[in-house]
Amino acid sequence: MKIVLINPPHTAIGSRIPDDHLPPLGLLSIGGPLLDAGFAVELIDADRLNLGLEAIVDETARRGAELVMLGHSGSSSAHATVVALCTALKQRLPRLLTVYGGVHPTYHWDEILRAHPCIDFIVRGEGEQTALDLMRALAEQGDLRPLRGIAFRDPGDPARVIETPAAPMIRNLDDYRIGWELIAHRDYTYWGGKRAVVLQFSRGCPHLCSYCGQRGFWTQWRHRDPVKLAKEIARLHREQGVELINFADELPTGSRKLWRAFLEALIAENVPVLLVGSTRAGDIVRDADILHLYRRAGVIRFLLGIESYSEATLQQIAKGASMSEDRQAIQLLRQHGILSMATYVVGFEEERDADLWRSLRHLLRYDPDQIQLLYVTPHRWTPFYKTAEHRAVIQPDTRRWDYKHQVLATRHMPPWRLFLWFKSMELILQLRPKALGRLLFHPDPVQRHSMRWYSQMGRRVWFHEVLDFLFKTRRLRQGPSLREFLGPSLAEREYALARPVNVRR
Repeated sequence: MKIVLINPPHTAIGSRIPDDHLPPLGLLSIGGPLLDAGFAVELIDADRLNLGLEAIVDETARRGAELVMLGHSGSSSAHATVVALCTALKQRLPRLLTVYGGVHPTYHWDEILRAHPCIDFIVRGEGEQTALDLMRALAEQGDLRPLRGIAFRDPGDPARVIETPAAPMIRNLDDYRIGWELIAHRDYTYWGGKRAVVLQFSRGCPHLCSYCGQRGFWTQWRHRDPVKLAKEIARLHREQGVELINFADELPTGSRKLWRAFLEALIAENVPVLLVGSTRAGDIVRDADILHLYRRAGVIRFLLGIESYSEATLQQIAKGASMSEDRQAIQLLRQHGILSMATYVVGFEEERDADLWRSLRHLLRYDPDQIQLLYVTPHRWTPFYKTAEHRAVIQPDTRRWDYKHQVLATRHMPPWRLFLWFKSMELILQLRPKALGRLLFHPDPVQRHSMRWYSQMGRRVWFHEVLDFLFKTRRLRQGPSLREFLGPSLAEREYALARPVNVRR
């Protein structure tokens, strides 16, 4: 069976503007076990190549695909594109089988299969073993009902959708290798032209942020072997020239002991790689005494989810963080030569001008090296969705539900004024004297390069977003409620995987 993995094009501005692109880790993680099992597998990275639907169909046909697997880290915002692509594929190649996986289809499996006959199978949750089991069953024309973690239409009654029990959570993440041979490493760069890959040290997060769309997908925090991961990174550098690792973890630093073991193992490998990723401010404060190891291992930037200046809002979304901890983390990172990127969320229902003014002052006091403003965006399987069901939807195009477009109305502020605050805050924070001074005169050439790269990319995105808001984005004046638009909450499905009795810790 000839399998083609397709990374569909994503419409988010951040995907289209940068000249750099990162490899699709999710599809490569599926591809490795399939290759090891003897399947013929190829990858079409339509997002990197910016291919249109017709070009993707042409390439799929040229490669003689019998089955395609699709997934995208953008998940919900990429779903409409996935449906359009599968429709086009089926029109040209009616015998082609289509398999859809990722976060969004994991939770919306029944609605997708009932509404879109162009999609044949859905893999729910972690896909390495489930996709392999499905491919073996299809190759042998076996019964699919005993498999776990899939959904499909009943062959005897296409109107009936079958859901098999949840797949077990993978205990040992090192049991499944990444199919690096599916890509040419020279095609993937980040951080201003540095050859780069995406990796995970861990999956999951023990914290209970109510808006997080990833927490329940992974179900429980687990980790790779620290020494094995360090060796894999060293091999990627020595054999493929990889210079930068972008961690896709929700919380790579979740265990101080294991994260320190990884840092020490990577230092021992003595390879000049840079590491970027996301973590919580509390873990940075916790690790104040070992941040020198972060820097020696190559950590150059950590993204910190600040989310809000308001303790009440942080409590409402169950962030489990404090403002003093956030500020201390930024200061500690700077003291150790590590860049901080603060993400900040706007668009909460009761926000007023005074709140956004206080947010700006709050961020100026924090003084992060980089800033990323986002709009609050609901996912149906999260607890936050239930609290937002009554809010009016102003953005009906779900391809724009990418955290960079306002999708929900606010009670006290029209969209144009919230957007004005959004873009003004970005501009003020990036052009403040301290930020410009670091951009122009930072003594570390590596950090100076990275800040200039981010500034250049951010400038292009900023102007693109302004033009998009003024001339391209259609907003509803009186839209339906979130519940009317998307449906009732799916919070009962939040935890996607079956928990094992004994998890490898």
